[in-house]
Amino acid sequence: MGLRPGIWLRRWDARVRDSGSRLVDWLLRPASLPWRLVSLAVVLGICVSTSLRENWGSDNAFVVKAAETLLDGGSPYEDKRFLYLPSAVLMAVPEALLPQAALRWVLPVGMSGLLGIGWLAALRLFSVPLRSRFAVVGFAVFALAYKPYVNLVLIGNWTAISAAALPVALLLARRRAWGAAGLVIGLAIACKPMLVPLGVLFLFARQWRGLAAAVLVPLGFSLAGALLMPSPSLFFTKTLPFLLGGQDAYALPWDASPIAVLPRLGVPEPVAVAVAFAGAGAGLWAAWVRWRRPDGADGGELRLAETACMVMLAAFLVSRPSFDHYLLVVLPLLLASAVREGSMPRSPWFWLALTPQVALLPWPSELAHKRRAFKDCATLCGLAFLLARRALRPSRVTLEPVTTAGSPPRTEPECAATPAESASRTAF
Repeated sequence: MGLRPGIWLRRWDARVRDSGSRLVDWLLRPASLPWRLVSLAVVLGICVSTSLRENWGSDNAFVVKAAETLLDGGSPYEDKRFLYLPSAVLMAVPEALLPQAALRWVLPVGMSGLLGIGWLAALRLFSVPLRSRFAVVGFAVFALAYKPYVNLVLIGNWTAISAAALPVALLLARRRAWGAAGLVIGLAIACKPMLVPLGVLFLFARQWRGLAAAVLVPLGFSLAGALLMPSPSLFFTKTLPFLLGGQDAYALPWDASPIAVLPRLGVPEPVAVAVAFAGAGAGLWAAWVRWRRPDGADGGELRLAETACMVMLAAFLVSRPSFDHYLLVVLPLLLASAVREGSMPRSPWFWLALTPQVALLPWPSELAHKRRAFKDCATLCGLAFLLARRALRPSRVTLEPVTTAGSPPRTEPECAATPAESASRTAF
């Protein structure tokens, strides 16, 4: 008699989780020199190939053009494609002063460097050794296999700044430096207002000093930028309405927000808006539930990461537009959490949600180019659903015996890893 589908899926999930524990144990061992060189070659190869393409830095060009316009005495908001705060114009001035030949090579390396900083900070949040196979090989595999990574490096979008800032801020928050965390978030918002929803995390934690830093830093830089440019009011009368309307037909084919995707599938727009906002509301509720439920054996890292990621995914459901590379803000944190038992990456459903973004996986031509948003929306909604489900259905965290060389067995809270040079090993 055959097994029912539910029983089969549960057994499959249990086998995958067990295999994942053994795989993580292997990945936490130190990476050899050849693996380090191969990983470096992969990342640099992506940078070089990007620099040689004709359409490199297409998104970054709008910000550089805004800075050049400011230096020439004009208003950056005359260009409807410049959608950032006035503070971003000031941040882009150094780029505007660089020759194009130099920027062609500096920009891809800078984008990869920022994504690398986010990855390393996410690893340190979970105490993963930076010389481990997980740290060294994981980033190279992620860069090679995850298509939005290459896309972000190619277009030079400033989402990379947010991808670096969020893990760094959470690492500081974990060390009780909430003021410094707010400063990092504030600087990232001054460059691109993507991390504005993270103010909810400071509200949850009741960290008013950090929240004040996250608000006042971009506000101060924006006021300074507004004073230096003519007609700064265009941001409110021209740019903001254009952005809140989802831009125009140019951005629609790549907009992964359910508000944009569902009408393309025949769903009435009011229904699509209601569905997206309902999903975002449920995501915020799940984030609040997750924050109020600290795991007994968790030092706070997983709680911080999952709450922040849930807030950002909820925001991406209703933001217009919502592009594929936005997920690079949350994925390093979620992937790094794989060292924790019961985390999202230990489930096969997490990898199934990421399947549409695998670079080498062939897809029908109908889902390529201008219809790519369908795949991106599926990944966004899938990750949001899985993380909300995990937040609303608490997992059991157990204490495992940890044996350290030269010391008797002891029991510790769930810990990611120990330094690669030591002989200690963590049980999962």
